[in-house]
Amino acid sequence: MTLNAGPWDRLIRLVLAAAAAMLLLTKAVRGTAGLVAGLLVLYLFPTAVAGFCPLYALFRLSTRGKASGKP
Repeated sequence: MTLNAGPWDRLIRLVLAAAAAMLLLTKAVRGTAGLVAGLLVLYLFPTAVAGFCPLYALFRLSTRGKASGKP
């Protein structure tokens, strides 16, 4: 598994996952919107922590930038 999510991408994913989680915890969203928010949390949080996005891999994308040659 090659990392394909850059630092800004990961930060944005964490912020969006936290916002969706807060909407769920405060019961600001319910029903279909709550389900969508829950699915967002379940997708965005692990991909942000792992630094790997399966959708990016599927389309051979990366937000990590060029390799700098550092270990």
